[in-house]
Amino acid sequence: METKSESDTSRHFLRQWIEADHAAGRTGGEVVTRFPPEPNGYIHVGHAKAICVDFGMAKQFGGTCHLRLDGTNPTKESAEYAGSIESDIRWLGFQWSGPGDSGEPGFYNASNMFDQMYQIAENLIKAGQAYCCNLTQDEWKQYRGVPEKPGTPSPSRDTDPERNLRIFHEMRDGKYADGEWCLRAKIDMASPNIHFRDPVLYRIRHVSHYHLGDKWCVYPMYDFAHPIEDALEGVTHSMCTLEFEVHRPLYDWVVDRLDEMGLLPVRNGVKIRTQQREFARLNLTYTVMSKRLLLQLVTEKRVAGWDDPRMPTVCGMRRRGFTPGAIREFCERVGVTKVESTSDPALLEWCVREELNQTATRRMAVLDPVKLVIDNWPKGEVKEVETANNPLDEAAGVRRIAFGGTVWIDRADFMEVPEKKFFRLAPGKEVRLRGACIVTCVSVEKDCEGRIVEIHCTWDEGSWGGNASDGHKVKGTIHWVDVATGVKAEARIYDRLFTDPDPMKDGSEGFLKYLNPDSLKVVTAYVEPALAEAAAGDHFQFERTGYFVADTKDSKPGAPVFNRTVTLKDSYKPS
Repeated sequence: METKSESDTSRHFLRQWIEADHAAGRTGGEVVTRFPPEPNGYIHVGHAKAICVDFGMAKQFGGTCHLRLDGTNPTKESAEYAGSIESDIRWLGFQWSGPGDSGEPGFYNASNMFDQMYQIAENLIKAGQAYCCNLTQDEWKQYRGVPEKPGTPSPSRDTDPERNLRIFHEMRDGKYADGEWCLRAKIDMASPNIHFRDPVLYRIRHVSHYHLGDKWCVYPMYDFAHPIEDALEGVTHSMCTLEFEVHRPLYDWVVDRLDEMGLLPVRNGVKIRTQQREFARLNLTYTVMSKRLLLQLVTEKRVAGWDDPRMPTVCGMRRRGFTPGAIREFCERVGVTKVESTSDPALLEWCVREELNQTATRRMAVLDPVKLVIDNWPKGEVKEVETANNPLDEAAGVRRIAFGGTVWIDRADFMEVPEKKFFRLAPGKEVRLRGACIVTCVSVEKDCEGRIVEIHCTWDEGSWGGNASDGHKVKGTIHWVDVATGVKAEARIYDRLFTDPDPMKDGSEGFLKYLNPDSLKVVTAYVEPALAEAAAGDHFQFERTGYFVADTKDSKPGAPVFNRTVTLKDSYKPS
C-alpha cells in the first residue's frame, strides 16, 4: 500500500547506505536482504517493523529478500512457531524470494547449513583461530573480566590444533555432557568490547532439533551462524536492531575468515561481502515485547493464547481486527532511526481507524441494550429503513432494515436526569432514531432494583425518514436494533493489556502487577440481522460505537462473536 508517509521516510539512513553500495557496484547488480527470525515464539509488532525494513528495502531496489529460520537453539524452537512465522509474514503482505535451500524460492533453514558451519569451525581450529575450552560459565566470567581491563586467557587458549580438533569431534560424537566443553574463537582478550573476548562459537546441547531431529548434539551460536548464513546466501545488506551493534565486530571477523577460506560468493564478477547495520527497534507502551514474557503470559493463562487480541503479536493483532496495511503504515510512520524510542499504541490505532473508515461495512449494534417501545406505533406494522453500507463507497450499495416500533437502544443514550448539553433521549425530550423516525420519551419502567428496563415513547407520525413533520431541527440521533428481527451476539471489548505505560519499570519480575483487570469485557449485544451470518475476519463499523471484526476462532453463522478493534474516535492526532 503506497502512502504519503512511505515516500516521506523512504530516504532513511539504511536506504542511503544501500543506495551508495548499489551505485558503487558492490552488490553485483542485486540487493539481497534477509529476515532471520528464531522460531521460538510468535512474531510481534516489533518484528513487523523489521519485516517492513528487510522486505521493503529489497523491494525498493528491485532485489530479493530471504526468509531464514534461525534454528540454532533447539531448546526453545518448534515447528509450530516456524509455521506461524511464515503465515504472519505472508499476511502482512510480503513474500520471500531468491534461490532458497528448502525446496521453496527464498526460504532457508539455518539448520540446513550446519554441516558447512561445522566444517568452517574445523578450519578455524586448524588455522589456530579457535580452541576447545572447558571452563564453566562462572569461571569464564572471571577470566573474561570487565571492559576496562584486559581479560585472562583460558588455560586452553594456546593448546595445539590437533588436540582441539579431537575434542571438537568428541563433542559432536556425544562424548561430553551439556556445558562440559565449548568451542571459542581466538580473538582478543584485551578488547574493550566484551563480545570480542574469545566468544563461544559452538556449545553442546543434547536436545532434539525440531527440523533435524537428533542429528546434532552440538549447535553453533547465533553470532557465529548469522554471518555465515548471510555470506553463503549472498546477502548484501544485513539489517539488525541496535542490540546487535556491539556484536558487529564479531560479525565482520567471521566474514573475514570466510574470505580467507575463499567462501564468499561472486555475483556478476563481484565478490559479495555482506555487511551489517543496526536500527532502533519498535517499542510500544502498555505492553511487553519480550518473547519470554509473552510466553509467560500464555503459559500462566493470563491471556487466551499467543493470538489473544490483547497481545502485541501479529496473530493477536490480526484477530483483533488490525489490517496488514495499517500495520505497515504504522511501521512507516514510526520511521527508521538509530535512536531508541517508545511509540504510543494510539498511533497504530489511528492508522487502523483511518483505513477502516474507508473500507468497513456499516452496521448497527447495541452493546448495552435497553428496550424502547413506541406506544402509538400501529400494531403489527413493519416499515423498512434504507441506508448505505458505506457512505464513503458508493459501490458498497445500500441495505434495508426492518423497523417494527419496538427497538433496542444503548443504555448510555438515555438519561433520566439529563446533564447540560445531553442531546440524546430523556423524559419529555425527543431524539431521532437513525434513518427511521423522531420519538419523544413519555415514561420509563424500572425493575425492583430501580434499574430502567423499558422506555416508552411516542413518535411523530409525519417524521418517517428522520425529519420532523413541522420542519424543526432535532439535535440528537441515536442508533437502534429492531427487537423482532435483531440477533443476539457476543461482543468483546478490549482495552490496554497493562495499566501502566511502562510495565517493565520494576523489571521483568514485577510486570504482572500492572496487568489490567479490565482489559477484556464480554457483553451480550443485539445486532442487525445481516450480522448473523458475518464471515470470520469481516470488518464492520458499528455505527456510533466503534470498529469490530468477526472473531476468526469463535464466531459462527447464527452465533456471531465480534471483537472491538478500535473505538470510533480518538483525540490522538499524528504529527
